[in-house]
Amino acid sequence: MTQVLGIIGLLIVSVSIWDKKEARQDVLFVVGGMLLLIYSVSIGNAIFSILQVVFMLSALVELLKIKK
Repeated sequence: MTQVLGIIGLLIVSVSIWDKKEARQDVLFVVGGMLLLIYSVSIGNAIFSILQVVFMLSALVELLKIKK
């Protein structure tokens, strides 16, 4: 089941790269990143988990800047 979440997260992040609306792109990055984080924790990969947390936080910070 977590593999499916990882695949969906990867697809969301990959597709969102082409999204021209920056706010929507950041939301999709966060959602895809969360799914990839769930997957990386489930497989016990600490490096990938840390990377996903940093990725999601970066997207959230960018989203907050846009919303101001």
